[in-house]
Amino acid sequence: MKNNQPVLKIPKTIYEKLIDIFSLIIIVLNLIYLINEWSTLPDQVPIHFNAKGEADGWGGRAVIWFLPIVSIFLWSILTTLERVPYIFNFPVKVTGQNAERLYKNAQVMSVILKAEIIVFLLYTSWKSVQVSVGREVGLGILELPIFLVVLLGTIAFFRVRSFLKVK
Repeated sequence: MKNNQPVLKIPKTIYEKLIDIFSLIIIVLNLIYLINEWSTLPDQVPIHFNAKGEADGWGGRAVIWFLPIVSIFLWSILTTLERVPYIFNFPVKVTGQNAERLYKNAQVMSVILKAEIIVFLLYTSWKSVQVSVGREVGLGILELPIFLVVLLGTIAFFRVRSFLKVK
C-alpha cells in the first residue's frame, strides 16, 4: 500500500540537537571507558544477565565492544529515520493540516528514545565491566523493569500526544 502522507522536511530544534550531541558524548564516553578498562578485563566477560540480574552467559573479552557498536548503529539508523517522519506509521490520519505537528512529535520521540536506549546500553556496558572485574555481582533486579517503564512510558506519552496534535 502506498503511503500518501505529505512529505515535509522538519528541522531539528536546538534542544533536539543538544540531546543528539549528549547521545554521541555518551557513546564516546563508553568507548573511552572500555579502552581504559581493557587491560583489567579477564578473558571471560558477562554477555547475558538473567531476570534476577545475575550473569548467566559469558564470552571472550572482545564481546565487551558489542554494546558500543550497537549504540553507534542505533544512533545512526534512528538519526537517519528522524529525517523522514512521513514514512512512519501514525495512530491518527495524517493530513496537510496536522502533518507538521505529527512529524515534529514523532521526531522528538525518536530523539528522546534514542538517548534513553544509549544511556541504558552505556549502563549495561559499565555494569558488565564491573561484574567482569569483580566490583559488582550482577545487574540488579530493578534495572530492566526501570528501563522498560521509561521506554514504554516515553512511547505512551508521545502516542497520546499524537492524538492531541490532530486538532
